[in-house]
Amino acid sequence: MKRALLLPILFLAIQCGNPGKDNQVKDWLLDRSGFVSSVSETPDGKGVIMTNGLVTREFRTTPNLSTINIVNETTGQSLLRTACPEGTLTINGKDYPLGGLDGIEEYGYLKNDWLDKFTALPNSFRVTGFRVEELKKRMEWNRKRWALVKDWNPKGKELVFTLEGPDEIKGVKVELHYEIYDGAPIIGKWLDVFNESDKAVNLDKFTLEELAIVEYETNVDHVPASPDERTLHVESDFAQVSCGTTYWETDPRYTTQVNYNLQTPCLLVSRLPYGPDETIGPGSSFESYRNWLMPYDSEDRERKGLSLKRFRTTLAPWTTENPIFLHCTTTKPEELKIAIDQCAETGYEMVILSFGSGLNMEDESEENIAKYKEYVDYAHSKGLEIGGYSLLASRWISDDVDIINPGTGKRGGMTFGSSPCLSSEWGHEYFRKIKSFFERTGMEFFEHDGSYSGDPCASTSHAFHKGLGDSQWKQRKMLEDLYKWMRAKDIYMNVPDDGTLLIGSTKGFIGYREVNWSLPRDRQIILGRQNIYDGTWRKVPTASWTFTPLVQYQGGGAAATLEPLDEHLDAYKAHMIQNYGSGVQSCYRGFRLYDTERTKEAVIEVINWYKAHRDILSSDIIHLRRPDGRDWDGIMHVNPSLEEKGFAMLYNPTKEDITRTIKLPLYYTGLSRKASISERGGKAHVYRLSRDYSAEVKVTIPASGYTWLVIK
Repeated sequence: MKRALLLPILFLAIQCGNPGKDNQVKDWLLDRSGFVSSVSETPDGKGVIMTNGLVTREFRTTPNLSTINIVNETTGQSLLRTACPEGTLTINGKDYPLGGLDGIEEYGYLKNDWLDKFTALPNSFRVTGFRVEELKKRMEWNRKRWALVKDWNPKGKELVFTLEGPDEIKGVKVELHYEIYDGAPIIGKWLDVFNESDKAVNLDKFTLEELAIVEYETNVDHVPASPDERTLHVESDFAQVSCGTTYWETDPRYTTQVNYNLQTPCLLVSRLPYGPDETIGPGSSFESYRNWLMPYDSEDRERKGLSLKRFRTTLAPWTTENPIFLHCTTTKPEELKIAIDQCAETGYEMVILSFGSGLNMEDESEENIAKYKEYVDYAHSKGLEIGGYSLLASRWISDDVDIINPGTGKRGGMTFGSSPCLSSEWGHEYFRKIKSFFERTGMEFFEHDGSYSGDPCASTSHAFHKGLGDSQWKQRKMLEDLYKWMRAKDIYMNVPDDGTLLIGSTKGFIGYREVNWSLPRDRQIILGRQNIYDGTWRKVPTASWTFTPLVQYQGGGAAATLEPLDEHLDAYKAHMIQNYGSGVQSCYRGFRLYDTERTKEAVIEVINWYKAHRDILSSDIIHLRRPDGRDWDGIMHVNPSLEEKGFAMLYNPTKEDITRTIKLPLYYTGLSRKASISERGGKAHVYRLSRDYSAEVKVTIPASGYTWLVIK
């Protein structure tokens, strides 16, 4: 039996073996019900346990607060070796542990009968109590447009511990927040610092999480691999292009590890790269970023990917919005109105004024605002939304504005070469202008290119940060505030940085090399399918965009472009079918959608087909065979909660018809005994599923063409 099939068989052998039993085990990726969160005090009154049947986090509260266990309930395995403080605050240059236990001698394992022997760490924040609340939304999302997630009402529990600092910082208090979600093995964490003293304090830096994780492997002589992304997914809403908050460090206290030089990366630490270097005045407070943990219950690549996708849609359901849009290259009134008319006639839902179109959101003149307000009104009259593009970080402004490289003391040499500091006066004005433009014009789509990459700034003369220590924190907060503001305003956001999805952006790129869109059309098609196949292992299709060059892009001339569209209708339709068939929206970059009646009919045909199957085509992807240009390739969408539980897209890149018997792995459709499968809307045939929950289907795929299968 192949290893990749073993886990589905085990799950469904349990799930379907005795359906009348109350203790039936469920797979959370198929059915989230029954995994309900709870928080309870331990019988001895010395601890607190939060669990949802998928993941459990156990805290010791006597003699002080410390996590003593995190259990993956699906596998039954503990993730922790021993206890650590819940974090650390560095205030006015001195470190203060958040809770923690003293007297630990063995860091390879922890026995329950040792716990009563431990004492509180010296100079630590002491736990004074806790409360339990219902889970709350992190930001507003009103689902203005189509989305796979129809209603966002997150269920779960929030556990809040209160801690007080030692006498030397008397009046400084901390709340540690932990959240657990119903139906998913996800635990979140953040902290609030309150200054109830009569003096300002400086929060130089902090550690939000410190966990002594069980090592993934052992190696005597060489540095072993970290558990990162093997057994545990860790992600924060502070992650950016050039930096993150997750660090896998060595643990020198762990002297019984196998590695001779004690270099095993088995201490999980969550912290900022710099700062925040935040001054907290009397009566003021500070709120940290948020961090989440999700243990994997398998090493199977597909299952890990599906788990990560569920993580994303649980925490950021707005990423399942998936409007159909044109990336319009013109803002000339007559041409733009034609493009809007064509979108309305073919079933499109949005127009974005692309880079190079002439749009400038930073122009606050009455003439500019009136021009784009007129376009918004016209689009609305046609039942469409409209928005536009703005470039942020990857641009040069001036020596006084741009980020100062900490290594050179000059601008340049950063992620994008040179970028403006968002906490400069220019940055403050940029964000004000962007908000003002959307408020005054009523636009509903924002494509933010070169979003803040996470570069620190060593300038000490910028208006809205002190220096290097607080530069990342202050810049990121400005970006976060903008995106959360837009999320509350129901503005759709394309941002080429997946690190912004958890702070409100809606879609990032699938992953492609831009110059590939200047290659000949036939090469673009297969490379595009490879991008989709590779880019959807860890991302829901609705959270990604790809590209279709209706007009020339990055060169390539006539051989690379689809214009004139009627002359290249086969290639145009091939792009549309594989994009809409994957659920990955494409930036159709051009000034129109059709140039002849024949082209118009083709666009309408594809859009109507897509909308007829929109829910399943926007659902998770199972990978069948990667495109290689030599034989068939394909993907399959799955969603056990829909009537259409599966939808397979199969392609033939060769110049001859091919007939193949294709094995469809149907476990994640939720079907366990039989499946009704139809091809291209034809007569359905019933297939009995094999022990590995697969069905073998014989299909003929036309030369340089495609077919599709609907599974119910």
